[in-house]
Amino acid sequence: MTTVANLPALWGETRVAPALAAGLNSRVIVILDVTPQIDDGRFPVKREVGDALDVGATIFREGHDVLRAVILYRRHDETGWSEAPMTLLNPGLDRWAGAVTLTANTTYVYTVEAWTDVYESWCSELEKKLGAGQAVTVELQEGRMLLADALGRAAGDDMRRVSEALRIFDTHADDELRSTVMLDAGLRAAMTRLADRRRAVRFDRELSVIVDRVEARFAAWYEMFHRSQGKLPGRSATFADCEARLPEVRAMGFDVIYFVPIHPIGRSHRKGPNNALTAGPGDPGSPYAIGSDEGGHTAVHPDLGTLADFRRFVRACHAQGMEVALDFAIQCSPDHPWLKEHPEWFIVRPDGTIKYAENPPKKYQDIVNVNFFGPHQDALWTALRDIVLFWVEQGVKIFRVDNPHTKPIPFWEWMIGEVRRRDPEVIFLAEAFTRPPVLKMLAKVGFNQSYTYFTWRNFKHELIEYLTELTSSPTKEYLRPNFFANTPDINPPYLQTGGRPAHMVRFALAATLSTVYGIYNGFELCEATPVPGKEEYLNSEKYEYKVWDWDRPGNIKDFITRINRIRRENPALHELDNLRFYPADDDNILFYGKMTADRSNMVFIAVNVDPFDPHVAELIFPMEEMGMKAGDTFQVEELLTGRRHLWRNARQGVKLDPAVNPVEIYRIGAWQQVDYRNPCF
Repeated sequence: MTTVANLPALWGETRVAPALAAGLNSRVIVILDVTPQIDDGRFPVKREVGDALDVGATIFREGHDVLRAVILYRRHDETGWSEAPMTLLNPGLDRWAGAVTLTANTTYVYTVEAWTDVYESWCSELEKKLGAGQAVTVELQEGRMLLADALGRAAGDDMRRVSEALRIFDTHADDELRSTVMLDAGLRAAMTRLADRRRAVRFDRELSVIVDRVEARFAAWYEMFHRSQGKLPGRSATFADCEARLPEVRAMGFDVIYFVPIHPIGRSHRKGPNNALTAGPGDPGSPYAIGSDEGGHTAVHPDLGTLADFRRFVRACHAQGMEVALDFAIQCSPDHPWLKEHPEWFIVRPDGTIKYAENPPKKYQDIVNVNFFGPHQDALWTALRDIVLFWVEQGVKIFRVDNPHTKPIPFWEWMIGEVRRRDPEVIFLAEAFTRPPVLKMLAKVGFNQSYTYFTWRNFKHELIEYLTELTSSPTKEYLRPNFFANTPDINPPYLQTGGRPAHMVRFALAATLSTVYGIYNGFELCEATPVPGKEEYLNSEKYEYKVWDWDRPGNIKDFITRINRIRRENPALHELDNLRFYPADDDNILFYGKMTADRSNMVFIAVNVDPFDPHVAELIFPMEEMGMKAGDTFQVEELLTGRRHLWRNARQGVKLDPAVNPVEIYRIGAWQQVDYRNPCF
């Protein structure tokens, strides 16, 4: 006799008996190829508040039973799961997909669960038998058992619907009527909701996603060398001088003011101008030689002001709608207080001296490094974490980390995790000009952004290849590229030789290819005088005081302002993985675009990457991607000049002259045809 008790035998028991399951790697419902996940789930993917986390999975079981699947998700500090439905997108490949909207700046955990929809499977078989004219009396009795079983789990409208179906079934013996009632779409939807999920199968691991605030993805950084913001030669500027420049920097459209280290500078082995081994009595030394008798990593250089002055500067930045980023450099001058207080934190050589920093053949005699391992490890790691937390208390939520690839990977995973647990708003940028596996690993273990090789990708094919990797490979799930066009350490040959056009080109590329980028002050002045034969700035402010004329002739401040305004006003430029490259029949003209998913904002950029000569090219606009047909007319606004056009086909010519218009930016809109016969026109 068929009873509710043996329903699993009739309609899909999904558990293998423990005695038989030992040693098996498969389950009755198979869930595999869940995306996104990094290194089999060992590391989190990254998103921003408001993003949709699109989850995919391959899900199947034997036979033809109907399956259901959901994404299970929760905040990392919660125990109960929420869920979002998944849909079978490709029946031939058993590929399912769903999405979760991420609303909080925290870490979420997610996985996938699937089960057999027993009632829908029964309905599918019943419809086939009815279509073939077969008798279904016994099948209807089985369906009634499923309804009776579900009634015990039902409430509200679902209970009323199931109860009514059972009432009709029990008071009418007509199989046709019973079939009609039991195949009702509303009843089927209710039975799907009432499925017995005790036999559901869950993916064999929980995955995680770090949800950062939007500023981790979209921001414009201005690296301000603090002591060079004043007007008096031979003297350090102060935080007040830096504050006076904020309106100008904000007017150019920047969101983040990034300071090199603001701490006291050691005197032992202090470097002189142009990295000379001997400093004069008035030479300030490198700000990366951190620490003196005036304090260490939680102290402020007295020439800049006091800690209260710094807090005032932070408040002034916030009032301008900007944030402060600080350089976190884990290194000490030989005069740092730690060398007396904690000598065991450093490496002592056989002759009794403390080993200074080297990157042979380069030597940094004014810097010594800490030893991350040994009996002192807990105390050192905790002290380094507490430095970051100290500056967080002063209002700093962004840290640019100096040379993280020369410090242990596990330290960064621990430290960033510790800080994030206390304040998930904190953002870490890795200055990781290093080998690709190391750069990527730093992003995996927690860095929110990373410097990249963009600085050395100058030609069209290089840029296409590199940006395609960043936006289309699995790297996009965890690495956010911060495109710095220059740094105090990097004055690339392209800028040295290309002059003003080169600076305009590199700025436009950095600001529109990526969503977060930065420049080091002086870039807007097209400053690029090099140390001969090196990527170094001559008379670098790393080793001496500077006074700049921020309005000197030839600057590109207006160009920077226009580009940053275009970035802010066009949502398509706020995303990274929507970047696409399109044909342009000249090897020096790069043509690319970004558009929002609903095509409400479509922006295309043409750049002449040759800073010396004009070039002409035929651009091919992607009409189908733009939601248009061949021959459609569309509106074009060139955003740098305000010129407007009506274009009718995909192929359009452009001439880009580095001295006049090295860049053109087109915003596309659909052309609304006017009916000239309308008397209201």
